[in-house]
Amino acid sequence: MNFDFELILFYAAIITGIIALFDYLFLARKRDKNDKLPIIIDYARSFFPVLVIVFLLRSFLYEPFRIPTGSLEPTLLPGDFVLVNKYDYGFRLPVIHKRLFGDDTKPARGDIMVFRWPPNPSVNFIKRVIGLPGDKISYINKELFVNGTKIPQEYLQDATTHDGSGDEWQATEKTENLLGVNHHIYINANRQSRDFRDLEVPKGMYFVMGDNRDDSEDSRFWGFVPDANIVGKAVLVWLSWDSDHGWLNKLRWNRMGKKIN
Repeated sequence: MNFDFELILFYAAIITGIIALFDYLFLARKRDKNDKLPIIIDYARSFFPVLVIVFLLRSFLYEPFRIPTGSLEPTLLPGDFVLVNKYDYGFRLPVIHKRLFGDDTKPARGDIMVFRWPPNPSVNFIKRVIGLPGDKISYINKELFVNGTKIPQEYLQDATTHDGSGDEWQATEKTENLLGVNHHIYINANRQSRDFRDLEVPKGMYFVMGDNRDDSEDSRFWGFVPDANIVGKAVLVWLSWDSDHGWLNKLRWNRMGKKIN
């Protein structure tokens, strides 16, 4: 079951605010200074300012996001907690997600972007932006082409990773230069390439892919990301938690504070 935390936070702030305001307007004057506050009013008055501050920070500045799968390995690992910049792509009203201003600030090719998944907007996804509006994208034999330009790949090393079901497989780690954005990708030589040619990105849309090219459900499978679905840009790993190791070794200290490229 998926919960819309933003909506829950919004309603919580509204309800506690109404209770606190009602108490201030109608009940507080009738109460003796030594009277004990009813518990619901006490909680509402205490939590309302905290909820409002968290809601505003999360809506307009930074939102935390947990990486649930390995689709962006080796760049981001399952259990990484990232900060998502909410203003780089323009300010949007929370809950209804309508852009207020900043129409000239758009995702750049190579950004790692959080967005509401088009088939089910209640679910947030995170992928790398590959194609901008008007771009023509091809993917042939596990090599990427943008507007007819082949994106260079260089072998780095062999690596071991896990798919969504937890099964281990051998990956080839490569560096990729996405028209000036250098990053690492995983390729699985044993999986068939999902090829396509000259797919044009429509106006107001973006084509996204995971860095773990053979273990990522992305635009190759379910299509483009509309501008209206954008949440923000992932900029920093602030915490990393490895659930495969014992309690003493769960924290990946070397990943904390790591800028996302």
